[in-house]
Amino acid sequence: MASLRNANPRLKKYFKENYIPQVCEALLCGILVTCPEDPLRFLEGMIMVIIKSGLQNLLWDMCIAPSMKPNIRRLSETYLEQLFELDDQLMTPELMIKACSFYTGHLVKTHFGTWRDITHANQNVVLADKMNRAVTRYNFRLQKSVFHHWHSYIEDQKEKLKNMVLRIQRIIYCHKLTIILTKWRNRARYKNKKKEDELISKHELQLKKWRNRLLLKGASAGKSNLPEQSSSEVCLVGETPECDISQLPERAILQIFFYLSLKDVIICGQVNRAWMLMTQLSSLWNAIDFSTVKHVIPDKYIVSTLQRWRLNVLRLNFRGCLLRPRTFRSASHCRNLQELNVSDCPTFTDESMRHISEGCPGVLYLNLSNTTITNRTMRLLPRHFHNLQNLSLAYCRRFTDKGLQYLNLGNGCHKLIYLDLSGCTQISVQGFRYIANSCTGILHLTINDMPTLTDNCIKALVEKCSHITSMVFTGAPHISDCTFKALSTCKLRKIRFEGNKRITDASFKFIDKNYPNLSHIYMADCKGITDSSLRSLSPLKQLTVLNLANCVRIGDVGLRQFLDGPASVRIRELNLSNCVQLSDVSVMKLSERCPNLNYLSLRNCEHLTAQGIAYIVNIFSLVSIDLSGTDISNEALNVLSRHKNLKELSVSACYRITDDGIQECS
Repeated sequence: MASLRNANPRLKKYFKENYIPQVCEALLCGILVTCPEDPLRFLEGMIMVIIKSGLQNLLWDMCIAPSMKPNIRRLSETYLEQLFELDDQLMTPELMIKACSFYTGHLVKTHFGTWRDITHANQNVVLADKMNRAVTRYNFRLQKSVFHHWHSYIEDQKEKLKNMVLRIQRIIYCHKLTIILTKWRNRARYKNKKKEDELISKHELQLKKWRNRLLLKGASAGKSNLPEQSSSEVCLVGETPECDISQLPERAILQIFFYLSLKDVIICGQVNRAWMLMTQLSSLWNAIDFSTVKHVIPDKYIVSTLQRWRLNVLRLNFRGCLLRPRTFRSASHCRNLQELNVSDCPTFTDESMRHISEGCPGVLYLNLSNTTITNRTMRLLPRHFHNLQNLSLAYCRRFTDKGLQYLNLGNGCHKLIYLDLSGCTQISVQGFRYIANSCTGILHLTINDMPTLTDNCIKALVEKCSHITSMVFTGAPHISDCTFKALSTCKLRKIRFEGNKRITDASFKFIDKNYPNLSHIYMADCKGITDSSLRSLSPLKQLTVLNLANCVRIGDVGLRQFLDGPASVRIRELNLSNCVQLSDVSVMKLSERCPNLNYLSLRNCEHLTAQGIAYIVNIFSLVSIDLSGTDISNEALNVLSRHKNLKELSVSACYRITDDGIQECS
């Protein structure tokens, strides 16, 4: 509502003289308290009442029924005078603020003084109480710290005592086992010796009987005036002496039959009943190789053999066998089967694999190379072969990347440690990523004859397969130095590249830091490798095998730098075939720095002369050497004949060596 404080004085006078605030107050109070249904008619009636009673007798509750009047005390002449601000003497906001400030200040002063007096009186008591609490807390924390150290010491002593007791128990247990095994060994030796003595006595007795028969036969022959014959002749023409090998110990019989093929074992079982019983020893059928008789034995005999020895068969080899699906299905009866080789079997299908996987869940080694398996077989591998460790999918080109994705189903193939993907050119980068997700524990990886293999494939694989220790890449021309960089996260011990022109010295620059445990390096026919690579290989302390055949850019300088490092001490095998820049200087360095070298190949090293051959004699640990295609003569061959430990020597295509030189050497 608008204020009349600053209004025209004439207007203010008009309001006061005509009792307008009082009239509005009475009407407004009547409406607010009575709440009539028709407020206009109510106001009209009340205005007539006010007119009849006169403005001088106007009250604020005149328009309210007596029964509804509130019992409140009137504070001023009218409430609306202040509302309309007609009275200049009414309280203003400024005066109200001053009054409140004065009242508050007086109140604060009074109570603050009282509080100050009380606080000052109790300050010493509160301070003393706080000090007592602080001392109590300090003592508690000190006790807690001391107890914590004491508790740690006691727990450590208990752990040491427990370990000591366990160690003593282990020593006592080992001592008991030693005593038991010693007694068992002595008893077994005694029984074996007793059995052998009995067998020897039996054979001696039988031999004595044979001799008596021969003597009697010779005497009867002499009496009949026949020409005299020697005892050996009598033995030949007389009765054939009996010799039953079934009397030999079972271990000896097994050792004899282990040298026979499956075909020979079957033939031996047809000799007589004793030999048939010997060929039916259960240990003899732990490993069955049908590949040696694949063109002879029919399917029905394979089925009957597997049915009979199904509980003893541990290893099956069907390599290259052209069998019916029913024959492959019979392998599912071998519940204890651990190794299965069906490589190069054109009739082996996904259905055959389904039956085998359902019946032989304990397979550890599975070779499916060069078969017609598809994604269906890949789905079966993680579902049934939970302990599969070795898997070969070489040259299986009918499965896709989706099949590799199946390897992560169920329990997955997380125990796989060996994988062969040679010739699987259909695998893309995504396929290698699927392998990394499902086979994180791979240790040995072989990828040969795969021209589609790129650096991105290897990067996708090693993202999660960081435990790889052996990698073989033969026939992968697109692999470059980037692959070496990606493999730095793995713990490589053996690496093999052949026929790659994109591998350069940059791959070997930090090889001592990235691959400190490398023991085997095969880099045959890598034209980009020079002497700088050999210098980088010299710090490898674990290196034992190095193959740099056909690396034609390697010379005496690089080999000398390699041999000056710690790698030369443990090197056992060194192949430098077709490294045409090497000369006698390298051979001299080899004799000085390689005390453990066993195998050396210097094939087609044209600059090698008789002087270099003389240094080879000083490599006393050398067992085999290849000097084919070199320019050595009979004199050099005569020098090599002085080597005491040399067992194998190859000198093919050495045209200066004659028959006389070979005879002198022999």
